[in-house]
Amino acid sequence: MNPGVADTLILRAVHERRRVVIHRLALALKEARLDRGVSQRALAAAAGLDRGTVSRIEREEQIATVPDMVAIATALGMEASIKLFPAVGPSIHDRVSAPITDALLGVSHARWARHLEVSVTKPDRGVIDLVLTEENAGDIVATEIQGQLRRVEQQLRWAGQKADSLASAAGWPWGVREPRVSRLLVLRSTAETRALVRGLSELFRAAYPVSGEGAWRALTSGRERWPGNALLWAEVAGGRARILDGAPRGSGR
Repeated sequence: MNPGVADTLILRAVHERRRVVIHRLALALKEARLDRGVSQRALAAAAGLDRGTVSRIEREEQIATVPDMVAIATALGMEASIKLFPAVGPSIHDRVSAPITDALLGVSHARWARHLEVSVTKPDRGVIDLVLTEENAGDIVATEIQGQLRRVEQQLRWAGQKADSLASAAGWPWGVREPRVSRLLVLRSTAETRALVRGLSELFRAAYPVSGEGAWRALTSGRERWPGNALLWAEVAGGRARILDGAPRGSGR
């Protein structure tokens, strides 16, 4: 996976969310207008718009501009509001995420099916970097890839919430019977991240109790079952990444 592929996946998510917003806005507008018994022509005249604009918004052929929505809401005796609701973690990744993902896919055994950038919607909304599934063993591994860690507790909480929301993903459970969901964090090995994990050792041990060695064997072999929530490390240099088969020196793991 290269940065261009990552950008394409993000743009795909943008187009999908835009479609959802247009649909919800059209429904809300039509329901509000009908509840008040107002025709499209009357609403357009009151809002200072042409009838075609109101009609196209309701038919999902046009997304309303902010001024249009303020005018329409005012004419309906309502308030217009735009909010940015936090999803469970960002979809835009740092520049090392793509090579780490590429390296992870490169070492994973063929028995693992791969699903990139998996969107979940409920109970929490977000995007999981990579989902690995093993149909025979019944394992599903929600994988987060981080080049650095900011707001550690929040990022760990997001990872758990997204994994808990996997049942809302398209394609769930990807042919896996009685799925067992685990979490995997793949973290870039730097002096900063190693010191952070070492300083918060109990927190990371509670969130990811399985050793890197155990996760590596299950990922790369054709026999061992996935052992549970785990932390793997990656080294990145010259734009290329390497997944480590254990904890780097100085990480405390």
